This record gives sequence, structure tokens and C-alpha cells, in this order.
Amino acid sequence: MEEDLIKRLEAAVTRLEGISSNGGVVSLSRGVDFSTDVVAASDPSILAYEDLISQCVGRALTAAEKIGGPVLDVTKIVAEAFASQKELLVRIKQTQKPDLAGLAGFLKPLNDVTMKANAMTEGKRSDFFNHLKAASDSLSALAWIAFTGKDCGMSMPIAHVEESWQMAEFYNNKVLVEYRNKDADHVEWAKAMKELYLPGLRDYVKSHYPLGPVWNASGKPATAPAPTPTKAPPGAPAPPPAPSASLFSSESSKPSSSSNQKQGMSAVFQQLSSGAVTSGLRKVTDDMKTKNRADRSGAVSAVEKETRTSKPAFSKTGPPKMELQMGRKWAVENQIGKKDLVINDCDAKQSVYVFGCKDSVLQIQGKVNNITIDKCTKMGVVFTDVVAAFEIVNCNNVEVQCQGSAPTVSVDNSTGCQLYLSKDSLETAITTAKSSEINVMVPGTDGDWVEHALPQQYNHLFTEGKFETTPVSHSGA
Repeated sequence: MEEDLIKRLEAAVTRLEGISSNGGVVSLSRGVDFSTDVVAASDPSILAYEDLISQCVGRALTAAEKIGGPVLDVTKIVAEAFASQKELLVRIKQTQKPDLAGLAGFLKPLNDVTMKANAMTEGKRSDFFNHLKAASDSLSALAWIAFTGKDCGMSMPIAHVEESWQMAEFYNNKVLVEYRNKDADHVEWAKAMKELYLPGLRDYVKSHYPLGPVWNASGKPATAPAPTPTKAPPGAPAPPPAPSASLFSSESSKPSSSSNQKQGMSAVFQQLSSGAVTSGLRKVTDDMKTKNRADRSGAVSAVEKETRTSKPAFSKTGPPKMELQMGRKWAVENQIGKKDLVINDCDAKQSVYVFGCKDSVLQIQGKVNNITIDKCTKMGVVFTDVVAAFEIVNCNNVEVQCQGSAPTVSVDNSTGCQLYLSKDSLETAITTAKSSEINVMVPGTDGDWVEHALPQQYNHLFTEGKFETTPVSHSGA
């Protein structure tokens, strides 16, 4: 420990001498002064955080470098986010506790980094979507630094880290399942990501900040850190100034009631964790539920009788597409009002990706590796067999009928899904996350369909030192 401290101090002195020899102001690469560097070199909590970065983040980066591409890019953003939080922890030790508006500005560098990760998950779904989503969602765990007290509207820091990782683990587990017997580098990356947060970050917070960050009452007022200057190439125009408006919403900087403080703090946390993912979903009323609609009581039909004639509709996001790409992936995109879509020339090595379709029905006649429905509305899919999994992501009002077998069906961030399972698919494992109105139809003894609603509410009881989670059951009365 003493040798490490001496090395850190020598490095700080070397940088100080280099800057002083140029006649400049004493400042480091990100605007931290010499005294700040001394704090970082000596404080046990900062040293422990540096160890967390070098060991856990370093392990994830090493695995990502072997994979490359978007996985490496998003892992670098994760490393950048942890580095940004380290700098904030250093500044907190020299800064007075700010009000809500000041806290928003103070945490803006961390928020900017998380937004970069979120941007990588938007748009058309890539082949590494699960990696990107796991890394992006995991960064919400870093919002523990915004905890200001039991009335701030957040969970305690330790619980917040654990809850945030649970959101990301849904996608991280998909990476483990997909590459378990295919590529050890992807498996190592997924394991490294989990250990970064559990036990890594969780144990760090538990040891040093179980009640949240400790501000310096006699320190300087909190201010948003200045952006890192970048050198423009010769002849290039200077970059525009950073926007003055904060990314965090705050109605007033005046003292408010505890309820208003909760709402404001929730807004800060919401920005840090990429916003409410279900804010754009339409509320489902009782008359819209599949089980209460007479016209949706049977299995998905491949061809439905048209009750009225209308002009064909076209998607605003792009032209309709239905083609086999590179001999491995069927792309069905932007199909509007098409009830007779059929894929009949397929094999077990091919996948099917359905994106941006509306009011259409697709038949997949034959066995394929996996099927994904992404951002579709009022979509029906009838398939025979899948080798890996059937996935429903960001969809509204979809009906899926399995005529053969499917090992796994996953539903993520979707509303109003009706699943029809055949006798051969009753052992299918169904996984749901951030979804509602999920109903599963199975064949009954008399040949009719029997409907089962999957729970979307849960009870959490603290028993014998741990939480036990059970689904909420509702009586028919």
C-alpha cells in the first residue's frame, strides 16, 4: 500500500512539474487540481474503486477485445462510465452537498456516458443486441451515486445496484445461452460483466458507501465539471460550446416538500437509467384484452377473411422486405396489412427476423434455428419448430402459434401477447421481462383451448435473511 501511494504521488508531482514548466495553470487531464490528485492517491475508498476498475472492468475489456466490433465499443463505454464515476467520487470529497438542480449538473458527465451506451441499442437490432442491451442496462447501477437519503425516491445504494443488474441480467443470460457451446470469449465477457456488478460494485458500495456518498460540508460549492478540451485539426472550425441546459429536469431550486423531493430525485435517477422504457405504450383497457374479445378467441389463422376493402398501407420507416440474406437469415420488414406471408423454403440453420410489421400474418413452414419479432403491432406468426428460441421484443398485440416444438419463448418489453402451444411444446420455458397481458393457450382434454394468464405482479417478503418472491394470485370473484 505504501509503495502504491508513493508511486501515485510521484506521478502527480511529475505531471505538476510538467505543467509548471510550461507556465500553465496546475490542472490535470480532466480539470482536477493537484490537491484532488493527492486525495485520489490516499483515500481508501478511491483506491478500492481503482482496484475495481483495474480488475473487474479490465477483465471485461480483455474479453471484449477478443470479440471486437460493437461488443468492444460498448464495453469501452462501460469503462468510461466507471472512470467518470471515480472522478465524481473524488470531487464529492471536496464538494458541499448540492441542491437538486446542482446535483443534476454535477452528475451530468456520468449521464452523458450512459446515454452513449443507450444510443447503441436504438434503431435496427444488430447481431450483438443482447450484448449491447446488457451493457447499457447495467449502467443504471451507477446511479447509486445519486442517493441523497431515504426520502429521495430511490432504493438504498446496495439494493439499487442489485436491482439494476437484475434488469441487465435478462440479456446477459441470453448471451450465455447463445454462446455456451459456441464461443468461449462471449461466455467470458458475460461472466465478467456480471462479476463487475455482483459482487464487484455491490461489495464496493457495501464497504464504502452503504448510505450513499458522503459530501464535504466545508468543501467548495458543487459545479458541473468543465468539458475536456479537445484539439481540432489545423484549419478546422472550433467546436460549438456545450449546451447550458441540464439534461436533468428540475422544476425549482427552492426548498420543497418531501413528496416533491421524491419526484425530483426520481427524475434524476430516470435520466441516469435511460428513461422510462414503457412511457410510450398505450394503456390496455378491459375491452382490449384478448380474453374479452370475441373476434380473437381461436388460434391464429394464416389467412383471415377481409371484411372491408382498403388501399394497401406502407410503413414510413422503410420499404417492405421479405428476403433471405446471405443464405442464413430471413428478413421480414415493414409489412403492413399482409395476411398471406409465407416462408416455406427454410432449414434448421436459418433464422427469421421480423421487424416493423403491422396488421399482418406470417407462416413459417419448416424448422428454423430461431425466430425474433421486433417492434411489431397486431402481428400473427404461425411456425412449426425452432431449435433455439422464439423471441418477442418491443411489440404490441401479437399472437403466436407453435405447431411443433420450441425450447424457449422469451417476451421482453411487450404488451398483449397471446401464445398458442401445441401438445409437443407444453414443456416450453417461457421467460418474460417488463411485459404485461401475457396469456398462454394450451390444448385441453376436450380439444378446446384453455387459457392461462402469466403473472405480472409479485410479492416480495423478507424471510430468514433474504427476500422470497411469489406471484400475486387473484381470485375469480
